[in-house]
Amino acid sequence: MKQLSEKTKEFISKHKQENPKSLALQAGKYPEVDMPEAITQISGRQIASIKIPSWAQIDDILYPKHLSMEQCSSEVTAIYKASLVQGDSLTDLTGGFGVDCAFMAKDFKRADYVERQTELCEIAESNFKTLGLNQISVHNEESTVYLPKMETVDWIFIDPARRDGHGGKTVAISDCEPDVEELEELLTDKGHRVMVKLSPMLDIALAASTLKYITQIHIISVGNDCKELLLVLDKRTDSTEVPIHCINLTANGTQQFVFNREAEQQATCSYTDQLGKYLYEPNASIMKAGAYKSIALQYDLRKLNPNSHLYTSDKLITDFPGRVFEVKNQCTFNKKELKEMLGDIKKANLTIRNFPSTVAELRKRIKLNEGGEDYLFATTLNNDKKVLVLCKKA
Repeated sequence: MKQLSEKTKEFISKHKQENPKSLALQAGKYPEVDMPEAITQISGRQIASIKIPSWAQIDDILYPKHLSMEQCSSEVTAIYKASLVQGDSLTDLTGGFGVDCAFMAKDFKRADYVERQTELCEIAESNFKTLGLNQISVHNEESTVYLPKMETVDWIFIDPARRDGHGGKTVAISDCEPDVEELEELLTDKGHRVMVKLSPMLDIALAASTLKYITQIHIISVGNDCKELLLVLDKRTDSTEVPIHCINLTANGTQQFVFNREAEQQATCSYTDQLGKYLYEPNASIMKAGAYKSIALQYDLRKLNPNSHLYTSDKLITDFPGRVFEVKNQCTFNKKELKEMLGDIKKANLTIRNFPSTVAELRKRIKLNEGGEDYLFATTLNNDKKVLVLCKKA
């Protein structure tokens, strides 16, 4: 089990709020301190204070090198994953820093953490003990070696590495390590249910056509930033209509919208040439999922254009899963109209939706800085008219 010297622990405790780069330059002043390890721990705790705040409050939690901290799940996404699993036995085949395993294992009688990197195993074993998670057993082994010989469990969790041999990010299932497509039969034999965590950049339709036993899809955003794609596999359950859960975890609670691809393909919604009193922009998970018509039907909204993915209504929808704005004005891109509408506005938040320009190009054209309480949407209406919509948050 990984341990730090008392001198190193004291140094970490005393300097935990300081800049790690500055501390590294002072290594010569502290010969009795394992400075590289101290820097790793101080840097890790500072990242955890934002990413895993409950762990950052515990002095004896150990942290890995920066790459593992960068790649590990946040606390809020780990808690969401934990809400999806239940049973007696859990196996995490790609343990990493152990955040997902720790949060998911809390309500299981036994859990197995599998990780090929020895150092991460030592860190995880120490942290599980510190957290009182004595039901977790640590296995320093390749997942592909462990999987065939393991006992059947209620849940398997796997988060395949999404970087190629040159350090580049990968988004296709077959480019990840281990290859879940190749292992799908064995995974679903060994786990009654399997949760696969993948890159949010992966094409959902491609994933659905690649894996046979998908029964649920969860797209997780945090603060409207798409973070994870979760696939639940179960060969014992009919998967003809797979629900897609669009989740946005915010400081004010969870936005959730559920639909399926078949219903989306068959759905019809109304389009409009006229803006109503309110404008709606779906959150990042809904946009990623492509629930463009389903969201309009669910909330009785009119879509501005088949390709604009903005919506409008005359009645305020307070529980809409995304951003909601009150429309103050709109204009074309005629110089006189722009000048009349923008008036004395010096800065505004600008969004492009189905418009032949980049944000930078348009900002230069209308000569407005970023920020403030005004919001501008450059978009296209159903009659192909290009407009600039001035809004404020509803």
